[in-house]
Amino acid sequence: MGKNDTQYQKMLSAPVPKLVISLAVPTMVSMLVTSIYNVADAYFVSKLGTYASGAVGIVFSLMAMIQAIGFTVGMGAGSAISRLLGKRETDKAQKIASSAFALSILSGGAFCIFGVFFLEKLMVWLGATESILPYAKEYARYILYVAPVMTASFVLNNLLRAEGKTKLSMIGILGGSILNIALDPLFIFAFGFGIQGAAAATAVSQCVGFVILLFFFIRKKTILRLSFKNLSADVSLYREFIANGMPSFFRQGLASVSSIALNRVAAGYSDAAVAAMSIVGKVFLMVYCVLIGFGQGYQPAAGYNYGAKEYGRVRQAYRFLMVAGTVGMTCIGAALFWAAPLLLKQFIPEDEKVIEIGIQALRMQCVVMPLLTLGIACNMTFQAVGQSVKATVLASLRQGIFFLPFIWVLPRLFGIYGMEAAQPAADAATFLVCVPVIWKFIKDLKKAK
Repeated sequence: MGKNDTQYQKMLSAPVPKLVISLAVPTMVSMLVTSIYNVADAYFVSKLGTYASGAVGIVFSLMAMIQAIGFTVGMGAGSAISRLLGKRETDKAQKIASSAFALSILSGGAFCIFGVFFLEKLMVWLGATESILPYAKEYARYILYVAPVMTASFVLNNLLRAEGKTKLSMIGILGGSILNIALDPLFIFAFGFGIQGAAAATAVSQCVGFVILLFFFIRKKTILRLSFKNLSADVSLYREFIANGMPSFFRQGLASVSSIALNRVAAGYSDAAVAAMSIVGKVFLMVYCVLIGFGQGYQPAAGYNYGAKEYGRVRQAYRFLMVAGTVGMTCIGAALFWAAPLLLKQFIPEDEKVIEIGIQALRMQCVVMPLLTLGIACNMTFQAVGQSVKATVLASLRQGIFFLPFIWVLPRLFGIYGMEAAQPAADAATFLVCVPVIWKFIKDLKKAK
């Protein structure tokens, strides 16, 4: 219990900015490296041509669906576990951890079987054109094979973050991501596997990352223990952490739905539009993942202290997240706006249409980057404190409630410019909704004892 007590004291007594930074930096590094590997994947595949680049965008929607399963279970369990550890209810936290891990493997396996059986129909539904379809099928098959490993890895990552062991989480993610970046050119070009090589590199790397993460639990480097004896048959336990995970389900699930909608709209213009929006999506995701990583580092600090009724520390953590996140996103947005032409030319330099569409879309997104922090802060805060309904609604705004109507209406009004503006418009609308909601919560928290 000595180690556990030390971690508990750290979460409840360390200076808040220092605590959030110590938790957030490893998570941000993890998310950044993961997004860099996504961009690197898109870069190497782009050398195979426009159709292959389009396939990456199609399969990205599939991966978002797998992530939705993993994050629903993982972040739902992690949110509950942080509060339970703050209350020192360790036994229940152990049951949730083991049950969530088992559920992730079962649900990932079910998705794998379904996806492989309906592979071609699924790719067409995700927005693959006739010319992109063969590449998308080759790529997706390997991703589906490792779906159970991917969902389980998401859960292990979130369990480590929930107890404040973000450095161990970082090691697991870095191991898999760096390996993926190294294997991409080897499998794609040196071995001549083409787009199958990119998919195989991802599959191998996911398995390696999973083994690293599982090793920490096996070697008892963690507070939480995974064991069959901790598996629960209590339906209410699963209901509790799945309800906590619903914001993540909607956030990730709607990311997949919005990606499908965007692919379908882009396909109506050209394969170049599909490829351009895929590349922009990868570049923007690199930035957005850093912000999400910051929020995920903040989340256990908020959850621990909320569970211990240290509400003043929750407010301090929120303010620090907002100030640091907004300043950071403003600087990054300005840099990307200036560098947009240079970035797009690195992918498919010979296709001027891809570059033109990509520059416009990326610059529109850069304009609203300073507004993104509030949406993440709202969502992460309400999920951390267990207000799952409010967190779920807020998680649905950016890529669901606002984006889906905008991607349907704006292209009809403004053509391809409307397609490029749909996500930035949704980000601005999300910001406006979040302002009064979080203001009331922080005001109420100040009054709480």
